[in-house]
Amino acid sequence: MAFHAAHIRFKTILIQAIAAGVACALIFALPAIAAPAGSEDSDVSNIDLCNGRNNIDPDKQIQGCTALLDSAEDQRVVSIIYNNRGNAYVGKGQYDRAIKDYDESIKVNPGYAKAFNNRGVAYEKIGDYDRAIQDFNAAILIDSTYANALANRAETYLKKGDFQSASKDFDEAVRLQPKLDILWNERCWTRSIAGDLSSALADCNAAIQLTPHEAAPFDSRALIYLKTNQWDAAIADYNAALKIEPKLASALYGRGLAELKKGNAAAGNADIAAAKANNPNVADQFSRYGVK
Repeated sequence: MAFHAAHIRFKTILIQAIAAGVACALIFALPAIAAPAGSEDSDVSNIDLCNGRNNIDPDKQIQGCTALLDSAEDQRVVSIIYNNRGNAYVGKGQYDRAIKDYDESIKVNPGYAKAFNNRGVAYEKIGDYDRAIQDFNAAILIDSTYANALANRAETYLKKGDFQSASKDFDEAVRLQPKLDILWNERCWTRSIAGDLSSALADCNAAIQLTPHEAAPFDSRALIYLKTNQWDAAIADYNAALKIEPKLASALYGRGLAELKKGNAAAGNADIAAAKANNPNVADQFSRYGVK
């Protein structure tokens, strides 16, 4: 989940934002705080903690943000601190507490698009897709060029089975931020499920070119080959995905189906059994993709 810019003064502290990606499609916004010379040592320490730099433990991040709240005066700064602490709670899987902090962030600064985006991510995490979409809508209403919120809304539409809306949002997100490589794979996956296979293939090829060491684009492209009865090509891509992530259930299941189509019952059934051991719902998922 990704992080964007804000520039605010808190005492002698300059609050800035950085960009950083995450492994999943959903994208956060987290301002980072930089302290110039002359700042109090305690402030500097808490700033570093609240920033969550260097994959710091979420509990320490929460501690730093909480300490800063005691001395923060600028309301925009307070909003950022609540946002950062909310992100730390998300890191702990404490989504209800995260949502409460995002609520406070938005209450203090109703025009803070990043807090709406992040609260949407938290709602998505607990499966409240409608409220997640409402928050992504709000973030986009504040900033129509907010590619990360568009991508997050697309991902949520995808989970709701609204492939047309998901594809439309991914189109706009890719247009706004074409170098965000995860978008190409997500749009490929969406298009492949929706049946737009030629466009999906172009997206998957682009994703593989951008991230050749990621399993997901190979897994996505293999689904296209599976849908077009290109069994050997599907198996080759599933092999590539499994070389990177040996327990990836979708790749195991897809390869198993391709092996069965080729008449290799032993190999196919072994892959399918391994996939179901990792993800008992994998067969239902493929059925929804239009593959059985």
